[in-house]
Amino acid sequence: MTQTPHAIDRPLPDGLHPDTLALRVGLAPSQYGEHSDAVYLTSTFVQPDAATSARRFAMEEEGYTYSRTSNPSVTAFERRLASLEGAEAAIGTASGMAAILLMGMGLLKSGDHVICSNSMFGSTIKLFGSEFGKFGVETSFVSQTDVAEWRAAMRPNTKLLFAETPTNPLTEVCDIRALADLAHGAGALLAVDNCFASPALQKPISLGADLVIHSGTKYLDGQGRVMAGAICGSHQLIDGVFAPLIRSAGMVLSPFNAWVVHKGLETLGVRMQAQSRNSLQIAGWLEQHPAVERVYYPGLPSHPQHALAMAQMGGQGAAVVSFVVKGATPEQERARAFHVIDSTRVCSIATNLGDVKTILCHSASTSHGRLSEAQRQTAGVVQGLIRLAVGLEYPGDIQNDLARGLDSAASIT
Repeated sequence: MTQTPHAIDRPLPDGLHPDTLALRVGLAPSQYGEHSDAVYLTSTFVQPDAATSARRFAMEEEGYTYSRTSNPSVTAFERRLASLEGAEAAIGTASGMAAILLMGMGLLKSGDHVICSNSMFGSTIKLFGSEFGKFGVETSFVSQTDVAEWRAAMRPNTKLLFAETPTNPLTEVCDIRALADLAHGAGALLAVDNCFASPALQKPISLGADLVIHSGTKYLDGQGRVMAGAICGSHQLIDGVFAPLIRSAGMVLSPFNAWVVHKGLETLGVRMQAQSRNSLQIAGWLEQHPAVERVYYPGLPSHPQHALAMAQMGGQGAAVVSFVVKGATPEQERARAFHVIDSTRVCSIATNLGDVKTILCHSASTSHGRLSEAQRQTAGVVQGLIRLAVGLEYPGDIQNDLARGLDSAASIT
């Protein structure tokens, strides 16, 4: 039976809670009135006439032309993420690292200076420390938590401060507002990688950050299905700087991946609350285990930035717990860490995080494996360190799974 299409477009009221925004912000339904968001798997879009096509390609008129420029599924994701971050706009990218590359290409030129935390994700350190250096951009790496070091590193040509909070994998927390004040006082911008906390727990823009970076592959998706990234910020930066550049550079987010992460955002809030609760329980248990040298988790009172983390992250510690297995030498630490990992039967041995299934990895040989030993030591990534990205399993089952290796770790020589 033929149905008559009808358009439905009811603008949302102001003042909605983030949990509601995560479900309702996007594009209006098509003329068919679908309740679940449509996915637009098309590379190009038919134009009504040549003149309209010319105006749209010249960006003189709104309208979709080619999915390297924009796509309805990508737009829906961008609008939803921007609303959750409290940003004016967002732009989707092919991955989190693509977002960082886009940011650097859009903001920096030869002769510019960047300040980064020295405990950021290994690929980020590699990108700024090596790749951008080829093009005359110099980067200084400083302590994540010492604002005085950031201040001392400032130069007249400093254009960008870039922090990740909490960091990967040591969960160090920086004072976002203090770094924003420092950057703005020198005419620079502050970008914050909000991957670990997500907008469900932390909104850097409300604390003064200019840009927020995301690997949508992690908690925004939440089930480890696709690669995605994003930058959130002002219309001036997103539309004026990054949108024209991505048309040329092409690190665009695919429509299908955008749709998957767009749907993942619908459950972000409940997932982050539940995974944070599980993480706190497991972190507390690990802290008491005799085979564990140290536990890194912002939700624990023992964490050096616990009070700051609770203030910035809505009283939650997020869902990554890192811990060091005891050993007399780096070689013994590594052997015992491998033993703990290999003894698990429930946890997944993988390098991703943000999944509803618990994942563990040996950071020194995976996420930070491309760094030199000196760089790893500076970042605190020792050979006994294990990163645990806690999922939604019953936490007691994860504790028992880890105990298989931890209880016998001392026998590994």
